[in-house]
Amino acid sequence: MIAIDTNLVIRYFVDDHPAQTARSREIIDGTSVFVSITVIMEAEWVLRSIYRFGRRDIVGTFWAFAGMPSVTIEDSAIVAEALDLFAQGMDFADALHLLKARHCERSVTFDRKLIKAAQAAGHPTVQEA
Repeated sequence: MIAIDTNLVIRYFVDDHPAQTARSREIIDGTSVFVSITVIMEAEWVLRSIYRFGRRDIVGTFWAFAGMPSVTIEDSAIVAEALDLFAQGMDFADALHLLKARHCERSVTFDRKLIKAAQAAGHPTVQEA
């Protein structure tokens, strides 16, 4: 198994550099790859901010990617739950932060939108700082 960086994930999804896209597909389709949670978080940001993917497209793209037999995603259950929260309207990075910290007695933030979204999703321990 090899670890891959965000740029390989992006090239796999977005055919904007033919040589790199081909190499990314060769590696990901032909090798067991590990994708860290930080790579997933960065890839979501790139797809949304740079390539203007919509929320539904990002969720579908990641679900398909995660289902590939060659792909192992770090903390896959947390990523899956974060994708569900993202699909419901929460910021993806916020969802990952929230879920990675759920072992703590509470989370505090100045982000009122996050507080509202987290509490609506059943996470009442997210509170204003």
